Amino acid sequence: MKKIAILNGPNLDRLGKREPEIYGRATLADLEAALRAEFGAAAQLEFFQSNHEGALIDKIAALTDAKFNGLVINGGAFTHTSVALRDALLGAHLPTIEVHISNIYKREEFRHKSLTAPACIAVITGLGLEGYHAAIRFLLKS
Repeated sequence: MKKIAILNGPNLDRLGKREPEIYGRATLADLEAALRAEFGAAAQLEFFQSNHEGALIDKIAALTDAKFNGLVINGGAFTHTSVALRDALLGAHLPTIEVHISNIYKREEFRHKSLTAPACIAVITGLGLEGYHAAIRFLLKS
């Protein structure tokens, strides 16, 4: 059974409350329940959210040491600002898919540049929470 981690960065703990017109009304707990319902029999899923860059970096290192098979990451704002997060992903050598709930290319220009995308095998943007499902489906097939 593959081990896949789902990491969420800053403000994603506010899903369902923060800007529902952009991010929808489902919460992070709703997303976790939906992913467990769809993939729980096929993969060992581990979920982690932090508003702190260092905590995300530490978690990526721990996942590498625990020999996880894949990673889905929504780095939130750190996607556009964090060289340290990019370096952690590059050093992890984990197949990683970057996910964005909204279409970052239809938003402010500063969101159009992802520092972490080059460390990932793919980027999914604008599919809402379905992007997480698509990412896990892909990681299970690869």
